[in-house]
Amino acid sequence: MLNFQDFFTACTGLWKTERIYHSILQGEVERSYTEYRVESLTGDQKQAILSLSELGGIKVDMAQVKSDERVCPGFAIAFDTVSESGEQVSMSLKALFIPDAYVISNEMSADAPPLPMAAQVPATQEVIEGFYLRDEGYSEGGAVASRFTYLPSRQTLEMTTCYRRSVAVDQMRLVAPDLRIRTIITYQRPESGEAPTVIDLVGFGVERRQPLQGRG
Repeated sequence: MLNFQDFFTACTGLWKTERIYHSILQGEVERSYTEYRVESLTGDQKQAILSLSELGGIKVDMAQVKSDERVCPGFAIAFDTVSESGEQVSMSLKALFIPDAYVISNEMSADAPPLPMAAQVPATQEVIEGFYLRDEGYSEGGAVASRFTYLPSRQTLEMTTCYRRSVAVDQMRLVAPDLRIRTIITYQRPESGEAPTVIDLVGFGVERRQPLQGRG
């Protein structure tokens, strides 16, 4: 069982992913192949993302965070995706995970909808919850502040993002040192105050870490 910080260390490296996406409303299915290159964030990279937190209405206890950089782990991610239709997408971003224990105040948009069914987890002592900050979003550009939960007993990280037009629930479960299971559920964003219920897209993926290349 990996603790919160060790989970992120275990997820670094080169990962190759095969996914299948089901467009529920359109009744379409598409497959894709992705290569992820994942590195741990440096101290400077973390500070750059933390500087964006107040723009999202999140105030962090900087003294605590600076005293131990491990308390807020994160990724620097670069990936290339090719769909079966031939569409190619490349992107890079940085993401920082801040447990609620290090958040002083939160003034995120009050019109954020309640969590959808797929993002609800039972409240237990072992669940770690907090904010997930990115310098770039997937569905919509620009910095994004999201919520996350991490369940150590299942080595599962779940990220919920409220975009302007959708709500995405992305779950990553490490089932072996070199194997992850990924699920993505995207809802239509409802009117203010309503929980998302209309599912637009469901994706499933198997992600395999590639062995390190030997040096010549």
